Amino acid sequence: MDAVDLVVIGTGGAAMAAGIEARSRGKSAVLVEHGPLGGTCLNIGCVPSKNLLAAAGRRHRAQANPFPAVPTGAGDVDMAALTEQKQGLIDRLRQLKYADVAEAHGFPVRYGHARFVDEQTLEVDGQPLVAPAYVVATGAAPHIPDLPGLAGVDYLTSTTAMELTRLPESLVVLGGGYVGLEQAQLFAHLGVQVTVVGRFAPHTEPEIAAVLREAFADDGITVVEERGVAVAGSADGVVVTTSGGGEAKGQRLLVATGRYADTGDLGLEAAGVKTDERGFVVIDAHQRTTNPRIFAAGDVSRAPQYVYVAAQTGHAAAAGALGAPTTVDYRGLPGVTFTTPQLGGAGLTEEQALARGHACDCRVLGAQDIPRALANRDTRGALKLVIDADTGQVLGVHAALDGAGDVMLAATYAIKFGLTVDDLADTWAPYLTMSEALRIAAGLFRTDKPTSCCA
Repeated sequence: MDAVDLVVIGTGGAAMAAGIEARSRGKSAVLVEHGPLGGTCLNIGCVPSKNLLAAAGRRHRAQANPFPAVPTGAGDVDMAALTEQKQGLIDRLRQLKYADVAEAHGFPVRYGHARFVDEQTLEVDGQPLVAPAYVVATGAAPHIPDLPGLAGVDYLTSTTAMELTRLPESLVVLGGGYVGLEQAQLFAHLGVQVTVVGRFAPHTEPEIAAVLREAFADDGITVVEERGVAVAGSADGVVVTTSGGGEAKGQRLLVATGRYADTGDLGLEAAGVKTDERGFVVIDAHQRTTNPRIFAAGDVSRAPQYVYVAAQTGHAAAAGALGAPTTVDYRGLPGVTFTTPQLGGAGLTEEQALARGHACDCRVLGAQDIPRALANRDTRGALKLVIDADTGQVLGVHAALDGAGDVMLAATYAIKFGLTVDDLADTWAPYLTMSEALRIAAGLFRTDKPTSCCA
């Protein structure tokens, strides 16, 4: 290939952003990919999981209908057809959002395995591809714990579980983080008997986690808040022994115990790039690695594992690699877990605010006081506001609500731009929207007496 200004390893959200950034600066770029175009989010992450969650949610809503005057029903699931339509969506988006975008911006994709052979030279399938700057954007993969007996069973990960063409009768999910929670409820809503083993929503505010715990109980999902310490095969499937001495049994086992960097055989050590114990690339505030020619972006850099974060770090990495050091502003960063109800969080938790020295004050609004929830006939939910008691500035917003993700957009603006709880209380809020919960919760800092509609 002709001389190129920037080589990006990967074709996911971070890599695509890096290529776009380079072209916007009038520089040439090439992306290198050894797997399917599109990276984690498109192929095995956000897109397939949210597509299947939406399908499972339709079935669940038909079964758990809160309006008896409008009868609904749900039959058996054709998992093979569901998996096929999911793949159809991935294929369409791969063309529209990746292949067509790369062509429109003018950066080619070269297929093959990339590996650094020294601090300056990258090879793709053994052929040199040398540039003055590189961005590593190879994402992350499921972490498999070193549990006794695990290697002897045919376990699933979030990747392989979404390729199933036949539903198991029962499933044990090992891990209670956002991946484990989404996968657990996905299969429960498709009719599978599910047991979750592990810390339940460990990074979620306790008042918010309690709402989802109740929803899981309503869905018939068994939650065992203990560590899995051993796995064994059985005549009926698998048995997970827990730290409390109990057992969780299922036909299949899904391992969702976190993620590690997908940096295997990249030759980072030869390139002088430092990584941590899970393979994540060590970077500075400008996405620069310990080799000044190499930058890293997205999940591989231990950034928060959201595709919108990957994109921002990809832009920053490319800008830095091309001589314009850039930082990413994480103020008010929102996160969403696509369970039912959704979990959403932006900014600091109460514990984090106290640890940072804030004189913290909090209020929790139950969904029974949110008009939208009452209209929906589903009052399982809560929204928690965390503020600085001295200044009234909003520090964090956390929710378990139908549509919590949409509420988080408004929450992010409030936190990023330094709004106070009075600003929120005095802001227009459309009646019978879930985002109105922000204004109502802000009003709790003024009075604990009930208010009328919109008053």
